Amino acid sequence: MLIKKQNETLLENEKFITFDMGLASSLITLGYDLWDVDKTDPKKSKFIFRRDKHTDKMVSDYWQNKLLLPARSLLENQKMLKNRLYSVIV
Repeated sequence: MLIKKQNETLLENEKFITFDMGLASSLITLGYDLWDVDKTDPKKSKFIFRRDKHTDKMVSDYWQNKLLLPARSLLENQKMLKNRLYSVIV
């Protein structure tokens, strides 16, 4: 669940980007690594994940309400994302 950005560049087709915190929390709970959180827009943050061959299916399942995830893990991951959003790195 750590950022995998250190000295690494992803091509556009290797990225999955979402602005939705629920979806981002679900992807982390499913084991996807959060590659970056882009907070350049103060009103919206982008959650960037490395895309794999299953990403689109997981996203579709999320929007169709077909994912079954451990509730506590999902909430802990959502809390972690909120902490990341509101943390200030000096």
